[in-house]
Amino acid sequence: MTTALLHDTTVLLKRSLRHILRSPDTIITTAVTPIAMLLLFVYVFGSAIDVGSDNYVNYLLPGILLITVASGIAYTAFRLFTDVSGGLFERFQSMPISRSAVLWSHVLTSVVANLTSLVLVVGVALVMGFRSGAGVLAWLAVLGIMVLFTLALTWLAVIPGLTAKSVDGVSGFSYPLIFLPFISSAFVPTQGMPGPVRWFAEHQPVTSIVNTIRDLYAEQPLGNEGWVAVGWCLALLVVAYGLAMRTYRAKVA
Repeated sequence: MTTALLHDTTVLLKRSLRHILRSPDTIITTAVTPIAMLLLFVYVFGSAIDVGSDNYVNYLLPGILLITVASGIAYTAFRLFTDVSGGLFERFQSMPISRSAVLWSHVLTSVVANLTSLVLVVGVALVMGFRSGAGVLAWLAVLGIMVLFTLALTWLAVIPGLTAKSVDGVSGFSYPLIFLPFISSAFVPTQGMPGPVRWFAEHQPVTSIVNTIRDLYAEQPLGNEGWVAVGWCLALLVVAYGLAMRTYRAKVA
């Protein structure tokens, strides 16, 4: 970022964060669905699912973390849509500020809000019995993966935030992202899935990301899957950023 872009982004970021602080129910609402799923799967379905471990919450948590982010970015798209549809977006564009600062402020706000929601989810998981002997470096690695994943999905959320014509349209795009972990190793091992479903589950990004986080928490060697997870996150981030900036330039042209 240039100095001007950094300054303008910081100012607009403070504005967005103040809005969240005045409406903390946004973060709470974002965390409610993942926490409800965590409770449901652990206490209702957990005893019927064989994951080769006595502690199903340890197995489940990585997938719930991804669902938390997928739920949270819907609010990012909605906040951007509100600025665009309310005319605030055009007002910012008429002011002497860096053009992309508006987008970057929303993206960074999304990262802060989603990390807060993730902390809430991990806190509930700890109360439910989640335990990990992972060291500081492993936790930092998990944090890094989650930040990359959040950035990738957030830039993806920018696209409907700029182009949607209605509130339903801007919020509905996140549903496939929330559903994707269900066809992965997030809830059950992929070995018991039918052939085509198993192939898809084992070759989509969620499985490698979930397995990597799970291995980090369990202090297991990552092997090549860790690089695959990072590669997926970076590839998604690059593609989403490119599409978002292209959409943005078309919007302001």
